[in-house]
Amino acid sequence: MTSTTTDKAAENAKTTAAGKSTDHGKSTGDTAAKNGALVTDQGATTIADVVVQKIAGLAAREVRGVHALGGGAARAFGALRDRIPGASASVGQGVSVEVGEKQAAVDLELVVEYGVAIAELARVVRRNVITAIEQMTGLEVVEVNINVNDVYIEEDDEEQQPSRDRVQ
Repeated sequence: MTSTTTDKAAENAKTTAAGKSTDHGKSTGDTAAKNGALVTDQGATTIADVVVQKIAGLAAREVRGVHALGGGAARAFGALRDRIPGASASVGQGVSVEVGEKQAAVDLELVVEYGVAIAELARVVRRNVITAIEQMTGLEVVEVNINVNDVYIEEDDEEQQPSRDRVQ
C-alpha cells in the first residue's frame, strides 16, 4: 500500500466518522460504521472474495423456494463430489463475487422449486444476501444479480432413480 492510498483511506475514515455525506448524497450513518470498521487509524481489514462468496451462498440457501445453486455443470460436479467419501459440498457453488475495499457485487445462479413466485423469491434472496454480507463484513453490497437457470420438479428425481421393486 502506498502512502497516498493510506492517506486517502485515513481521510475517508475521518470523513465518514465525522458523519459527512461522502456517498452520492446518502446520509452516512450506516456507511460511517461500515467504513470505520474496515479502515481505522490502527490498520485496515481486508476480506477475501471466498469469504463473501460463502456468506452469499449460505444466505441464498436459507430462503425457502431455493432448491440449489449453480448451473448444470456445477451441480453435476457437486453430485460427483458428494459421492466421494470425505469430500465436502462447496458452499460457494453457483456464486461469484467481486470484492473491493468497501463494496461487493454478487452474481447468483439459482434452481428454484416449482410453484414458487420467482420475482418474489428473487427479492427475498437479494435482501437476505445483502443483509448477511453487510452485517458480517461491513462491506456495502452494490448489486446482487440473480440468474434462475432451472426449475426443480420433484418428479424429475423419481424418474431418474431406478425402481427397486422391479423384481420381487
